[in-house]
Amino acid sequence: MMHENEIGTVIVQTAIELHKDLGPGLLESVYEVLLAYRLRQKGLRVERQVPVPIEFDGHRFEEGFRVDLIVEGKVIVELKSVEQVHPAHKKQVLTYLKLTGLKLGYLLNFGAAWMKDGIFRIINGKLNSHTEPRRTQG
Repeated sequence: MMHENEIGTVIVQTAIELHKDLGPGLLESVYEVLLAYRLRQKGLRVERQVPVPIEFDGHRFEEGFRVDLIVEGKVIVELKSVEQVHPAHKKQVLTYLKLTGLKLGYLLNFGAAWMKDGIFRIINGKLNSHTEPRRTQG
């Protein structure tokens, strides 16, 4: 079983490779399907467009959100293809993490001229811009 940080490293490396191959500016859906394909080629289990329900007043609403990718059941990946990432995009990933109970998420903006500038690692409510996940002991 891979740890979240190991999965994150594979996600980031694969996103960078894909961005080098395709360049910026395509539709988000194109990057989504191809990133999922490449991650599966590397042996990872990838779910696409995963529904995330909302619970409110003791009721469950299935019409909540959809996460672009969940990798190995542990890491959320939200893809964008925009000129500039906005704080709302990062908050979107934080919301998904909160609702799913997962610890680690990535916001990947394939619209960035350089992929390294479009990678945001989000963990435990903290936002970081990294191309490599930080290693933790334990």
